[in-house]
Amino acid sequence: KGIFLYFNFLCCFIDCQLYQFHYINEAKNWTEAQQYCREKHTDLVTVTNMKDMKRLINISAGDQSGAWIGLFSEPEFKRTWHWSQSEVSNSGQCAMTEFDGGGRWRNENCDERKPFICYDDKYILINKNKTWEDALIYCRDHHDDLVTITNMDQQRAVQQEAQFASTDYVWMGLSYACTLDLWFWVSDEVVRYKNWALDGPMDDCDMSGAMATKGNHQWCKKDDTEKFNFICST
Repeated sequence: KGIFLYFNFLCCFIDCQLYQFHYINEAKNWTEAQQYCREKHTDLVTVTNMKDMKRLINISAGDQSGAWIGLFSEPEFKRTWHWSQSEVSNSGQCAMTEFDGGGRWRNENCDERKPFICYDDKYILINKNKTWEDALIYCRDHHDDLVTITNMDQQRAVQQEAQFASTDYVWMGLSYACTLDLWFWVSDEVVRYKNWALDGPMDDCDMSGAMATKGNHQWCKKDDTEKFNFICST
């Protein structure tokens, strides 16, 4: 059965800026559209609340055929749907939005070729459970890097993403170097701004920094081999 859901689109404020939506009037299959969005923007669009439907429809430039969004189901799990930012499609069923149908979603074969909608953001939550090193590799392969936090504004922006994680902590790009006896950001930024929990960091080897996804979103040191969701910069 098709999925027919009315929706209004994401309108989220980070650093007082709206996410930017980009309607791409090029015919691509869902996987090609995902790759395009990740290379030139952040990802295919993700919907998290019921706002701003009119803005989404207006960017279609009069196209009435609809466009891919970042939602898909894997062939072996047809009733389980995932957002693009957390998974990679395996040519199952993918979702499009209908511009002439009040913004309803409809599932289509992922190999169909359609226009699509990308979005831009500074940070993206990845709902995959990975070790710190694997998270670092994933961010560098698919986006820019594991997130760096150098001030309170960045902290607020990252914790906006962290609150939607499925784990109690999310990895950041913060790690401890035993040989140098210091904490460092993988982006080479100096660790000046700090938001450690009350017990503070412990200078142990094989430890990296993670942000709590609840409460005050403070930082904690965690063993590199633990597996959490993580946040990439884009």
